Order: sequence, then C-alpha cells, then structure tokens
Amino acid sequence: MMLDLDMGRYAAFVWPAWGLSAIVLAALAARALIAARRWSAELKRLEDGPKS
Repeated sequence: MMLDLDMGRYAAFVWPAWGLSAIVLAALAARALIAARRWSAELKRLEDGPKS
C-alpha cells in the first residue's frame, strides 16, 4: 500500500498545520509528564509527614 502524500495546492497549509499539531501534542504530553512527577513528589512529601 502506497500513501499519497501530495496535497497539491493545499500543501502550503496542510503540512505546517500537521507540524504545528505535532508540536502542540508533544508539548502537552511533556507538560502532563512534568506535572505528574511534581504531583508524585508532593504526595510522597505529604505521606512522609512532618519531619521532627
């Protein structure tokens, strides 16, 4: 099966739109992973309780 990636006269719009979408999705995934690590560290800190 061969993909037809020729977008004709719309290529100037379609390819940058795909690229921008990929960048935004990657940034959202990275942001979610960073937030999850912060939440995990905060949970561990709270579970450990106050240090005496």
